[in-house]
Amino acid sequence: MSSLDHFSQNLNHQPSLGASLPPLKIRKTTVEVPIIQGGMGIGLSTYTLAGNVAKEGGLGVLSSAALDRIVSARKGKKFNARDAAAQDVRDAKEIAGGKPIGMNIMVAVINQYGDSVLGSMDGGVDVIISGAGLPLALPEIALSHPRADDVALVPIASSGRALDIICRRWSRTGRLPDAVVVEGPLAGGHIAWKTLAEAEDPKNKLESLLEEVYPIAKKWGNFPVIAAGGIYSHQDILNSIDGGCQGVQMGTRFLATFESGANDEYKQFLVESTPEDIELASGPGSPCGMLFRVIKKSPFYQQALLRERAPKCDKGYLLNKGFCPSKYENEKTFCICNGLLASIDLNNQNEKRLYTVGENAYKINRIMSVRELMHELQGFPAIEVKAYV
Repeated sequence: MSSLDHFSQNLNHQPSLGASLPPLKIRKTTVEVPIIQGGMGIGLSTYTLAGNVAKEGGLGVLSSAALDRIVSARKGKKFNARDAAAQDVRDAKEIAGGKPIGMNIMVAVINQYGDSVLGSMDGGVDVIISGAGLPLALPEIALSHPRADDVALVPIASSGRALDIICRRWSRTGRLPDAVVVEGPLAGGHIAWKTLAEAEDPKNKLESLLEEVYPIAKKWGNFPVIAAGGIYSHQDILNSIDGGCQGVQMGTRFLATFESGANDEYKQFLVESTPEDIELASGPGSPCGMLFRVIKKSPFYQQALLRERAPKCDKGYLLNKGFCPSKYENEKTFCICNGLLASIDLNNQNEKRLYTVGENAYKINRIMSVRELMHELQGFPAIEVKAYV
C-alpha cells in the first residue's frame, strides 16, 4: 500500500460542508462547492488529486497531457491516448464516489486532442475544460459521442473577444459553452499572452478581463463565468462571487497537497519559494509560443537559460502549428515535455526537472491534505490531520 493510500484510509473522512458558498451548476452537473481544481499537466493533476477534490465537494479535474505514458506506467501495460483518458476518469471517479470529475484538454496537444475528448467521455467525464489555444473544434468532436448531451463543455478564454469568437464558431454546431473559465495573467503554466508587456499590462488584469467577458457570456446564453489565475484564499473566492462570477478555478493551491503528483523536491521548492523565484519564461520560452510561468530554480529551466540542452523533441506532445521548434533550436524556445515528464519520474535520468507554478506560489508555507485545503477555502475552522505516513 502506498503512503497516499494509507493516508486516505486513515483520514476519518466526513462529508463536505460547503454551506457558506453557493453550488455551481454547469449543464447537468452540480458542483457542491464552487471550486474547480485546475487541470495541471504533466501528471500533476493525478486521479488521486482530482478524486479527493471531488469527494470534498469541488470539481476535481484531470489533465490529458501525456496520459498515454502516465497511465501505461501506472497500469503496467500499453494505453493509447483515448483509452488512457477513459481509464484516468474511471480511476478518479472511483475515489470520488461518483461525484463530478472534469478533464482539462490543451488545444496545443494537437495530435491527441480528439482522442482525449472522446476518451474522457468514454470514461464518464462530467466536464471538459479546454484552453492553451482557442478550442474551436471541441463541440464538433464531442457531438460525435453518444454522451454528448451529458457532458459540459467549458472553454478557457482570456478576453471578451476570444470568448465571442468561440461562441460564434460553436453556435454553428448548435452547441454553446456551458460555462467559461476566464484565466488572468497570474495563472501557472501556459498563459494566453506572448510577451511580458502584454501579460503585465493593467488592462489584462483578471478583474478587467472579467468585465469584458460578463456581457459576452450574457449575450450568448448567460452561462456561468469562472475566475482563474491568482485565486488563493477564501476571501478571493468571496470577492470573485460578489463580483459576478459563479465559481473559481485554482491550480497552485492544489499542487501543494499530499495528493498532487508533484514530487518531494517540487513541493519543497513551493514551500521555500519567494516572489523573486517565480518567472514567466519567454527567452527562451515554450515551443507553443505562449508565456510559461516556472520556478526559476528548476534544474531544467536553468539548463535552458544556459542553452546547455541540445535541441531535441522526442515526445511530440506540445506543438506549434504542427511541429515543435525545440527539436531544431534552443535559442528562442526550450523543450517543455521532457522537463515535465522528468518531474514525475517518467523520463530518463539524463533529463532534468521542470517545475511550473502560479504567481502566488510564494504564499505557500506548508503542504496540506485536500481535505484541509477545502476546509480553509470554504472559510471553515482549521482541521487537524493526525497522520500522513
